[in-house]
Amino acid sequence: MPDPPDFVVTPYEVKGRIDYARLRELFGTQELTPELLDRVRAKAEGALHPLLERGIYYSHRDLGGILDQYAQGNPFFLYSGRGPSGPLHTSHLVPFDLCAWLQRVFDVPMYIQITDDEKFWFRPNLTRAETRRWGMENLYDLLAVGFDPNKTHVFFDTRSIAALYPLAADAAKKITYSTAKAVFGFPPSTNIGLIFYTALQTAPSFYPSWVTGRPVPCLIPCGIDQDPHFRVTRDIAEGLGYPKPGLLHSQMLPGLLGVDRVMSTTGDVADNALFLNDPPKEVERKIRKAFTGGRATVEEQRRLGATPEICSIWAAWRSKFAPDAKEFGQITDDCRSGALLCGDCKENLIGRVHTFLGEHQERREKAKEWAESVIIDRPPATAGATPAPPS
Repeated sequence: MPDPPDFVVTPYEVKGRIDYARLRELFGTQELTPELLDRVRAKAEGALHPLLERGIYYSHRDLGGILDQYAQGNPFFLYSGRGPSGPLHTSHLVPFDLCAWLQRVFDVPMYIQITDDEKFWFRPNLTRAETRRWGMENLYDLLAVGFDPNKTHVFFDTRSIAALYPLAADAAKKITYSTAKAVFGFPPSTNIGLIFYTALQTAPSFYPSWVTGRPVPCLIPCGIDQDPHFRVTRDIAEGLGYPKPGLLHSQMLPGLLGVDRVMSTTGDVADNALFLNDPPKEVERKIRKAFTGGRATVEEQRRLGATPEICSIWAAWRSKFAPDAKEFGQITDDCRSGALLCGDCKENLIGRVHTFLGEHQERREKAKEWAESVIIDRPPATAGATPAPPS
């Protein structure tokens, strides 16, 4: 047998330096090939989102089939979610940045699930009132990414349960306890809310099909740590009469303290993440303290260059703060050649982050005006027709 990996990636824990090629093999997902990216690029009139172009999204399940259906006149819908346990940081925006772009390019609906129940079950220190409050605060940030209010819908779990529960009940009947235990490694002390939760996370994948009475393809951009939930969803989909959701998997963004620590809201996070509500002085302090791929001295870096692939500052440019391909290429080349020193690179990033956070707060205030209007409280009265099995 092959040696076990020296990293851990589950929906509830991520640690170690992740070998993403090996993780894709372990999970049994498909490589996001240049051919598939070219199909998306053609629809986008030649310009891919940087998260796709730069390999941050690197794996998928059935993206080709989703694109085939779209070309045949059966458009997909997008689905992603957030478990609210505190303020958002920039890594949390990765699936939503891509979803907003895909929504514009393909002109398709977006469904967001705010899983306040799951975080209440998972975090013993959080009350339901706290996860509900964080759910709304997080939702304002997510809507501020740039979604179309007319094509965006939100499941807020404890509030939207009338819409979710019929589908969750159907899913729960198909998922055995032994499956949940094997997939997620739940110990005997796990509360039954978490054991049931995969059924709730499954429900949005089927919701448009359930409402319309016809199979509607679903595409889920998410971190690859969430893939186990949707492997279960895919296993039961066709037995319930719904199409299997397709997935696009992103790598986990490294935190500011080094590539071995992903940006997360768990553990020692005070200096490891850029939060969307960080004040300017905190942004500056964190970035100036961040781990880089530089050399021990200025002279050595001028002579030998730095290593961007292990640098948290370069990772920030790559994922969020240098959307222009030419600028990102110049940053990378200058870093590698020694023409750009780490201190200068950090100061440049500080300015870019300040600009982004200021603009984001303005969009967030506008999103508050329409957030309530997109939350689904109950399904339409016509929902519930069983769709024909997908061809």
